[in-house]
Amino acid sequence: MREILGRRRRLLSKRSGGRPDQISAALTFATAWRWPVLPGVGPKQTGSPGCACPDAECAMPGAHPFDPGLLAATTDERMVRWWWTNRPTAPIVLATGAPGPCAVSLPAVAAARALKVLDRAGVRLGPVVATPDRWFLLVAPYSMPQLGELLYARDWVPGSLRFHGEGGYVVLPPSETGTGEVRWERAPLPGSARPWVPAVEAVVDVLVDTLTRTGVSAPEI
Repeated sequence: MREILGRRRRLLSKRSGGRPDQISAALTFATAWRWPVLPGVGPKQTGSPGCACPDAECAMPGAHPFDPGLLAATTDERMVRWWWTNRPTAPIVLATGAPGPCAVSLPAVAAARALKVLDRAGVRLGPVVATPDRWFLLVAPYSMPQLGELLYARDWVPGSLRFHGEGGYVVLPPSETGTGEVRWERAPLPGSARPWVPAVEAVVDVLVDTLTRTGVSAPEI
């Protein structure tokens, strides 16, 4: 994992209790990088499985917006500071799509293999978010027509490959959800006003091919 220098080091800072500093990370995303964020619902209890939302069979425990809803995502410093002052351990949810990045995600085992293939091919990657079961490659914003044209060129697209575009979301580090810790597999690099991310076209072929070879094709619930 690459270290984030300067003011971005706040993303990896620790409180005296050993937990990452959520509010500093949320403020960096929102104010320095201009990524719209909002607090996620979080796990039922810290360090425990389950979701704090009313759905007893929640498919994404702790890893989704609830109150406020996704449309409340913002880059406003005062709002972000108020949210995490009142809910200091809330997961940080990124609303995907412009002005923030989009994402492509796949199961963790296949994702680890895909990153090795992309590295060998010399593909420049942006930040990669890892959860216990899925990894999310952050990519440049794309439109639905653009994505549709890209996927139409493929004979087959595995159902376990997911696209997080306009109207979607991704939980960012440092967060904890009902399935465990959210961390950086590839941390954002320093040196620019906001992290660089590749176009979705740069990574999709390798992700599809990796999932096809590994047989991870069925959508996960």
